[in-house]
Amino acid sequence: MWVLLVLRDNKSSIPFPNTWAFLGGYIEKNESPEAAIRRELVEELELKLDEVNFFKSYFWEECDEHIFWTRLDLDISQITLHEGQKLAYFSREEINQLEFASHYDQILAEFFDFLAISLKLSIG
Repeated sequence: MWVLLVLRDNKSSIPFPNTWAFLGGYIEKNESPEAAIRRELVEELELKLDEVNFFKSYFWEECDEHIFWTRLDLDISQITLHEGQKLAYFSREEINQLEFASHYDQILAEFFDFLAISLKLSIG
């Protein structure tokens, strides 16, 4: 399994510059978390998703995060990235060597555990 991450811009004016992060952003007024991720993916990648799956919500001191996921066969060389420096796919082993924005390393560890359990349940 691989996850798609974005390398944030290297600008001192943004939080966590030049670190790896999830795609997404802030929820606008009267917007649901699912609507927000759909809007953000269109804004950031010009990507419309048919299906998004809710994973988990996290409530940190500095913000709330709602994590969604989907399975994609996406050729990132064909994507126009409007925010961030670049996109890349990473395996569970590779994420341990990255510098992350926010709490994304913790979230990814939990997500990979979730995927492993889900895979075992679906084939077992």
